[in-house]
Amino acid sequence: MDTNKYDAVVVGAGPNGLSAAITLQRAGLSVLLLEAKNTIGGGARTMELTLPGFKHDICSAIHPLGAGSPFFQTLPLHQYGLEYIYPPLAAAHPFDDGSAAVLHQSVMETAGLLGSDEQKYIDLLQPIVRDWPILAPKILGPLQWPSNPLAMAKFGLKGLTSATKLAAGFSTEKTKGLFAGMAAHSIQPLSNMATSAIALVLLATGHIRGWPVAKGGSQAIVDALAAHFKYLGGKIQTGVNVQSMDQLPKANVVLFDITPRQLVKIAGQQLSSLYKWQLSRFKYGMGVFKIDWALGAPIPFTNPECRRAGTIHLGSTFSEIADYEAAAFKGQIGNKPYVLLAQQSIFDSSRAPTGQHTAWAYCHVPFGSIQNMAPLIEDQVERYAPGFRQTILARHCLNAVQMEQYNANYVGGDINGGVLDITQLFTRPVLRPSPYQTSTKAIYLCSSSTPPGGGVHGMCGYYAAKKALKAVFNLTETIGLTNG
Repeated sequence: MDTNKYDAVVVGAGPNGLSAAITLQRAGLSVLLLEAKNTIGGGARTMELTLPGFKHDICSAIHPLGAGSPFFQTLPLHQYGLEYIYPPLAAAHPFDDGSAAVLHQSVMETAGLLGSDEQKYIDLLQPIVRDWPILAPKILGPLQWPSNPLAMAKFGLKGLTSATKLAAGFSTEKTKGLFAGMAAHSIQPLSNMATSAIALVLLATGHIRGWPVAKGGSQAIVDALAAHFKYLGGKIQTGVNVQSMDQLPKANVVLFDITPRQLVKIAGQQLSSLYKWQLSRFKYGMGVFKIDWALGAPIPFTNPECRRAGTIHLGSTFSEIADYEAAAFKGQIGNKPYVLLAQQSIFDSSRAPTGQHTAWAYCHVPFGSIQNMAPLIEDQVERYAPGFRQTILARHCLNAVQMEQYNANYVGGDINGGVLDITQLFTRPVLRPSPYQTSTKAIYLCSSSTPPGGGVHGMCGYYAAKKALKAVFNLTETIGLTNG
């Protein structure tokens, strides 16, 4: 065990743990960052999973929230080699008739392809895009009083409704399908309250910055964060699997980039009985089944626009997607899964050997499912890209249980660190004045189990560290957030 004394120790070197560590270190503290695996990254690792020379993103792959993160924008990550590549189209949503709805950067261009829903789409998205610099730090953070209450109220009136209700205001199946594909990122039934918020945030970020990939793989994001942390004087130790507080060196505060289940196991003796009871009520959501392919050629989508998009949502109509998600949430699996697919190598040639490609996809499954979804996922790809199976050179699959074995934060395969429904949107993991501070002053939670939840944006870590600076060290974080 490290016998040195630190101002702060951060456990877990994913994007949130790294962001917390950077925030503390740049405030002048001495910070040690511990990681259980031999490499840093959490949900942003890149590895050769199939064949030599094919680089696959193990979890996160497309980064609209990373490129637009108010915290990341305060950091000189480009100086450490981080480069984002923007596909010509952020996302595409194909239909069985060969057509597709597409997310252009321009609101007007996207709306112009939605027929009779053109003006409705403009009225819905244009105000959010316009107000995004005001909205982003509030939406991507804990519950707080907004600097512009009117703009936040307008967003809330739309975002807090269910995707089912909001989509009912559209008249075409194309617009409804596009919205369903966005809302289903919430990993819950589309009839749930606040599922519209996820869709609106993803649409808005697509219009503001696009949905980029990190050149060379998602690992480039965490590598840049780690390099900046070390430049500031921070220390990282890998291969340290913390199972109890006794393993930690002396520190004034400890921040954990883990979920409530692991927190109770590690620090339970130092937490109050009431707080542990509250944590026991924390809800985890659906799991995912993940598949990576090494391909001999690009995916042969029937619709040419799909070949220009970094992200493809497969599931056709609103009702097909909504039905599948509702069933999976109840523990059932349909034969037409909603599939999120990324084709990074089309735009980043460093991902595969010359002339060959990678592709990445997952679908939602019941919590803890071990069912092999690869045939059903490939059926969905083949549905919109006949001949796809002939391009497959190799595949690598992880079911929901294997996802948790890979990363303990993915409890039951839940990659969001807990379901993001209305009861846990701003009060995750429990209802407290600060969701990051535990019942013990010197212990904080900084993972995706805290606001604003999942995604490679670092905002959970930033806000947790900001609270710890004030409460433990009486320091104010002085580098303001931006979203320029």
